[in-house]
Amino acid sequence: MKSVSRKASRGRTPQGEPNPVDIYVGKRIKLRRNLLGWSQEKLGDMLGLTFQQIQKYEKGLNRVSASRLWDFSMVLEAPISFFYDDMDKVIAKQSPRMFSNPGACVSLNEDVETFNVDPMCKQETLELVRAYYKISNRQAARHLYDLIIAMAKSTYLHNKEEAEDSM
Repeated sequence: MKSVSRKASRGRTPQGEPNPVDIYVGKRIKLRRNLLGWSQEKLGDMLGLTFQQIQKYEKGLNRVSASRLWDFSMVLEAPISFFYDDMDKVIAKQSPRMFSNPGACVSLNEDVETFNVDPMCKQETLELVRAYYKISNRQAARHLYDLIIAMAKSTYLHNKEEAEDSM
């Protein structure tokens, strides 16, 4: 029992599992790495780490220190906030602070929108973004972008009209 509380005091859950916030940050590191089309080995080389260490960070098994997060941010060319963007309130409520002080306030902003499924974590999204940026003719890429936006608006308006007609 002593080891569980010791692990919890080091940022783990009371059960000794990796903290959900650390897991989320690791998933965002993996997302950015995948968006860039990099292997764990390439990212590790750029940071002076082994691919196994990158795996542990991405799974949340190893916690990312502030200085290491800065390195990830610089190498992956993403702001620090990227690693926390769109975090679900359920995950945010499981930070180490929340386990040691359950009555603590998560955020001063109660209007934070939450999502059940982050579309940026889907393989389809990653492949679409990679393919889009491989289009060398940037004017053609812009036309494709405009087409997708127009189709999305058209679908939204069509669905809205159908919903109004059924009322």
